[in-house]
Amino acid sequence: MSLFVQKFGGTSVASLGHIENVARKILTARAEGHGVVVVVSAMGLETDRLDDLAREVGISDPAVNREVDVLLSTGEQVTTALLSMTLINMGCPARSYTGGQVRILTDSAHTKARILNIDVSRLRSDIDTGCVAVVAGFQGVDENNNITTLGRGGSDTTAVALASILEADECQIYTDVEGVFTTDPRVVEGAKCLSRVTFEEMLELASLGSKVLHTRAVEFASKYQIPMRVLSSFKDVEGTLITSEDENMEQPIISGIAFTRDEAKLTVLGVNDVPGIAWRILGPISEANIEVDMIVQNVAADMSTDFTFTVRRDDYDQAMKILQAVAEDIEAREVSGDNRIAKLSMVGVGMRSHAGVASRMFEVLGNESINIQMISTSEIKISVVIQEKYLELAVRTLHSAFELEK
Repeated sequence: MSLFVQKFGGTSVASLGHIENVARKILTARAEGHGVVVVVSAMGLETDRLDDLAREVGISDPAVNREVDVLLSTGEQVTTALLSMTLINMGCPARSYTGGQVRILTDSAHTKARILNIDVSRLRSDIDTGCVAVVAGFQGVDENNNITTLGRGGSDTTAVALASILEADECQIYTDVEGVFTTDPRVVEGAKCLSRVTFEEMLELASLGSKVLHTRAVEFASKYQIPMRVLSSFKDVEGTLITSEDENMEQPIISGIAFTRDEAKLTVLGVNDVPGIAWRILGPISEANIEVDMIVQNVAADMSTDFTFTVRRDDYDQAMKILQAVAEDIEAREVSGDNRIAKLSMVGVGMRSHAGVASRMFEVLGNESINIQMISTSEIKISVVIQEKYLELAVRTLHSAFELEK
């Protein structure tokens, strides 16, 4: 008997009708002889609704975060109960669990807790007796039994963590898409659903803008070598398997194109090229809890430096105010910015064994008169910053040039 941990996201459990559909999928897996443990998210946009209520009350005091976790965790509790009731009514033994009842132990970082340990003894007992355990994703408890949540997208992390400790054969993530595509099918009509990607590729795609899986969940699966499969809740398709790289198979040069519009660029011009100048620029940005992504530093013949970096678009105004104050302190000539940029990335483990991918990418963009403002590379990734208005053209052109539709 294989053991699957099946996770169903908010769109998969958005209504009682959707929950009945989920129950039928669980019954199908059991009828095929598989053991099943289920992890669920809150129904539809319920977490957003609860979060909006919390913000109306006010969450400026850090002490309030404990109560925010108590509030947000109720969404998953509703779903676990409704799905368990539905399964029981269909003749299938089922039992719902909150994160605390399973004893998913986390640290005390409310709203962004990390899992420390999980006691799966009750879940193993359910598996042995043929009962379906329905576990609330996204939540746990700290050592003082305070309810904690894992941050948005945390249900994926719950599912992978349970799959790891239970030594499941597969962690199946059910969502509203058929799997992991070569790029967003809303942008490229010929985007193809991939049958298989590596953990390494999925980590890059998830961190670079692909919204299919939560980055923390992929990190967890990669660390403990738990095969993941992205499946549709609404179509019977094989989905995408995320697993280790198979050294015996020829890997495609490019597996996918990811992008994000949530980008802004800031530049400090005419800075003295002296040791510590990067820290003097980025230190205040870091202290304001603003995350920096790409960084480029150019040194001119007169030994002055132009220093450019990107941040999330929502952080642009705050970062600009900080830089303007820093510029006076370091005697920079000018500060400029642009909040109409986008980042586009090509990902593929095949880049390791194929030369010329970057030059071909630059040639394709150049032929479309798309200017590249910044470049960042790794062994399996090339990222560029371009004007946002050219993003969709760039994605479609590169998708075609690298024949990803095949």
